[in-house]
Amino acid sequence: MVLIERSFRERIILVGVTIPPTTVEETEAHLDELALLVDTAGADVVARVVQRRNAPDPATFVGKGKAAELRDVSLEVDSDTVVFDDELSPAQSRNLEKLLGRTAIDRTAVILDIFAQNARTREGKAQVELAQLRYRLPRLRGRGLSLSQQAGGIGTRGPGETQLEVDRRRLLRRMTTLETELAQLERTRRTQRKARSRGRNRSVSIVGYTNAGKSTLLNRLTEAGVLVEDRLFATLDPRARRLELPGGEAVVLSDTVGFVRKLPHQLVEAFRSTLEVVAQSDLLVHVVDAAAPDPDAHMRAVRAVLDEIGAGEVPELLAFNKTDVSLESKRLADHHPGSVAVSALTGAGIDDLVGAVADRLRALETVVELAVPYDRGDVVAALHREGEVLVEVHEASATRLRARLDAAAAQRFDEFVVSD
Repeated sequence: MVLIERSFRERIILVGVTIPPTTVEETEAHLDELALLVDTAGADVVARVVQRRNAPDPATFVGKGKAAELRDVSLEVDSDTVVFDDELSPAQSRNLEKLLGRTAIDRTAVILDIFAQNARTREGKAQVELAQLRYRLPRLRGRGLSLSQQAGGIGTRGPGETQLEVDRRRLLRRMTTLETELAQLERTRRTQRKARSRGRNRSVSIVGYTNAGKSTLLNRLTEAGVLVEDRLFATLDPRARRLELPGGEAVVLSDTVGFVRKLPHQLVEAFRSTLEVVAQSDLLVHVVDAAAPDPDAHMRAVRAVLDEIGAGEVPELLAFNKTDVSLESKRLADHHPGSVAVSALTGAGIDDLVGAVADRLRALETVVELAVPYDRGDVVAALHREGEVLVEVHEASATRLRARLDAAAAQRFDEFVVSD
């Protein structure tokens, strides 16, 4: 489903509404980002309209007078589409299109369109299509009885099934098919995660705002060869690579889809299975674009999505990226103790980042003393397999070990733990 025509570059008017507690400055910043989204989708912004309101108008979001002004601006600049920064209800969208005489869509539609362009894998395409269908379902428009199916015979005369009902049923059927397909892919993904967990490798996920440099960082750390482009949502499909830490231990490092302010709920739901890897990680490397106009707002947006997918409690390591183009990264790192300043492009600060990842992961583990009887060699083998044995001494009646274990492993070996 294409929401923005790509056979030519559409002319777009952006509309932002300042509703308390949002400020005019924040509205302008959101429109700046929406302009980038529109450009990524393949269209040109030709005008902006900003309004202040205490609350959205139920019929047109902006009110009848502002809608008339918007129609005049549209005629003046010969726009094809009007894009609102806030989500429109189906009724508001229909009313606006009648008043404006042209397509009226919202930020959600633009983001869905970009995701549709960039999805490459089978799972990614299915997730995006499901999100689009969930967005489209309440916005279906029928033409009433003019498209009704008529039937003959006593008791069957009169309006039958309208085209709207046919379209709705077709969409619901397709959504069910996609959900079944994604459930099967998720079972496969879960099996792969179980296999990795048996290897006792820690899991680290790279998260951050779109275009913050996550894929560049993954390439720098692991030579993954992931696509890197200077545009929003260039990477949708997750990548997992092995990373060796300074102490010799290995971790599984995963790249994830970038987040953005007002990320559509349909996308979060459709990508929930993919984003589960984030919630199940031992550590998140939160990459922040230090050269962005408002890095703090980007961090808040990312953390809001992390909370929504159940990853808000996962330990976080901030990595302020782009030291090669902005001195702000070092100031931000100083302002957030425990964070690091890096340049994923040049490699500056990467050793500090890897060292910080290793330190954070070790801090999540517990060092315990254990006494294992000599007839329980299986326990000693399991300790070497599931943890890091720091000291191993053979005493008269047992093997005494000092090992670094995570919380789950420490609990499993609790019966062999001894106190000093």
